[in-house]
Amino acid sequence: MNHIRRLAFIGGGNMAAALISGLTRRGVPAERLVVADPSPDQLQRLVRDYAVKTAPDNPSAVQGAEVVVLAVKPQQMRAVALGLAPHLASPEPLLISVAAGIPHASLTRWLGPRVPLIRTMPNRPALNGFGATGLYAPAGVGAAHRALAEDLMAAVSATVWVEHESQMDTVTALSGSGPAYFFLFMEALEAAAHERGLPTDIAHRLTLETAFGAAQMARQSRDSLATLREQVTSKGGTTAAALEVLDAAGLRAIVAHAVAAADRRSAELAAEFGNP
Repeated sequence: MNHIRRLAFIGGGNMAAALISGLTRRGVPAERLVVADPSPDQLQRLVRDYAVKTAPDNPSAVQGAEVVVLAVKPQQMRAVALGLAPHLASPEPLLISVAAGIPHASLTRWLGPRVPLIRTMPNRPALNGFGATGLYAPAGVGAAHRALAEDLMAAVSATVWVEHESQMDTVTALSGSGPAYFFLFMEALEAAAHERGLPTDIAHRLTLETAFGAAQMARQSRDSLATLREQVTSKGGTTAAALEVLDAAGLRAIVAHAVAAADRRSAELAAEFGNP
């Protein structure tokens, strides 16, 4: 990213702030980052925290930019994109959308067919530098632009590419919505331990550290999740007794139905937000 002379953020909310923080930590000079946002408070916060430049409006922000990050709410994207389209100079900058659910075809229709455009789906933990991001680009987007987008998102998250745009709905259902699934399970664990007599603060800390430790084990191991589960499950022991209850309750089927529901809803929202 260090060779980029001007990187514009359209929208200065949480995801933009997370990316700006990650980029500056990686050594990208703050004076190369410019942000446009209708909220003066948002802009002042970014200037205070990261010393970025600000622009009075979106066209001013993208002037001379080599990369433009579209970090606005999905329901605002059409108006923002149509307003930007006449101001994208030639050669066109790389545009990176972090808005959930807006199809590539809709973005291209609003911004123009010649603009190189990449969709990304970061998740909430990216705000803390521990996120996961799915990326999609059509075949016409070259390797250099793909590498640039991946490098940008890697400032705050792990990155994966999907081959088909429809898979972005599943990315949304898995990693986009996924943190809430884990929070729900952690809530249930904490509540169960409290009901069995543990003080709330102890149950809370044990829940967090157990979840963190399990994730770290999985990240650092080459074994499958099934193998790791088997390694911590002694035959006839306490873990086996608990897993038998979860299996009998149909946990796997419940999770599959939940992810399918989120996948369908993601597709519905894409159709809604992507309409002309």
